Amino acid sequence: MAYELKTINFMGIRKYTSGFSIILTLIAVFSIGFHGFNFGLDFTGGSQLELLLNKPADIPKIHKVLEEEHLRSPVAIVFGESNDIMVRTKDELKTKGRDLIATEITKLGNGAEIKNVGNPPRDVEGYAETIVVVNATEAQLSASNIFTPERFGKVIYNTEKDNSVSVIVANPLSAVYSNYLKAKIEEATDSKIKILSSETVGSQVGEELMNNGGLGIICAFALVFLYVAIQFQWKFSVGAIVSLVHVTLVTLGCFSFFQWDFDLTVLAAIIALIGYSINDTIVIFDRIRENFRKLRKIDPIEIVNISMTQTLGRSIMTHVTVFLVMTVLFFFGGEILVGFSKAMMIGVVFGTYSSIYIAANATVALGIGKEDLMPRAKEGDGSEADMAP
Repeated sequence: MAYELKTINFMGIRKYTSGFSIILTLIAVFSIGFHGFNFGLDFTGGSQLELLLNKPADIPKIHKVLEEEHLRSPVAIVFGESNDIMVRTKDELKTKGRDLIATEITKLGNGAEIKNVGNPPRDVEGYAETIVVVNATEAQLSASNIFTPERFGKVIYNTEKDNSVSVIVANPLSAVYSNYLKAKIEEATDSKIKILSSETVGSQVGEELMNNGGLGIICAFALVFLYVAIQFQWKFSVGAIVSLVHVTLVTLGCFSFFQWDFDLTVLAAIIALIGYSINDTIVIFDRIRENFRKLRKIDPIEIVNISMTQTLGRSIMTHVTVFLVMTVLFFFGGEILVGFSKAMMIGVVFGTYSSIYIAANATVALGIGKEDLMPRAKEGDGSEADMAP
């Protein structure tokens, strides 16, 4: 009895899709190798401030201030109540504070500049840092509006033997810049702000998390290969792994090529995509196995086309639904989830493509046939398998 379903010839263009996939993967690998990633605060370390406003925060205005201050990868999100804001940046507040004061000292002329910043003398209590300034006199610095009590609290000036001036201050440069940034945001949002906390995130934590995340991806690949090999056949495992590697590399390549922020939410999305993409691949593989057993007289490539045609509607509905949810999350989920939703949207698109044109294509290329998928009959049961020469 002829199979009457009108099928889509997916495998008819497999040579072109294979070439496209190889080129796309090479571009992704090249970008990752030469451009690397624009790692976010979770991996690079940096600073975060928790600010409490006296009214609901205007996030766009706050973000504009952060961009005007040229902070690296600035993020401003609502943290709890609508007036509780978390500001995050890859910059260290101490470095930004030094840059701020250095710019003002330079305006004194005669090559005045900060030589270094160190700890205060041991015999001086209640002070945080010593700022050494060269090419400027103690009188110039004390007369300027740079080291004011409002900024630095208590201040001591000492002229050294090399004519440099050591300015011993009670408030560290990190606190000076935090207050400067707070004042800028207050002016932009017409509000009063209290700094609840100011923290530094170390890069060592980020490095540990990155290594664990990479190990998690490798373990996921290994478990997927083992599962598919047990449930189906090793040729299907190869196709599944090639598909997952393609989706992962292309998604990572997009973040590398466009230098989008790569943080822990993106890493979480990559790991989630592995599980999500294999789900669609398993559905297609299961239908291929079922049709190999039912449609014994049809060419293997045609069976693959039939199977993918039968599951196409289900794949489209599932992926479109997820894509729409991620789109809403991208526009309304806040800055903290932008990377996650972006990675998921890219992964969903290429996951659909990979399940059809990479997973199934690779399995066909390995020569999958009826003998690989027909159930093995027990000896002596009189089946066709026993009578075969």
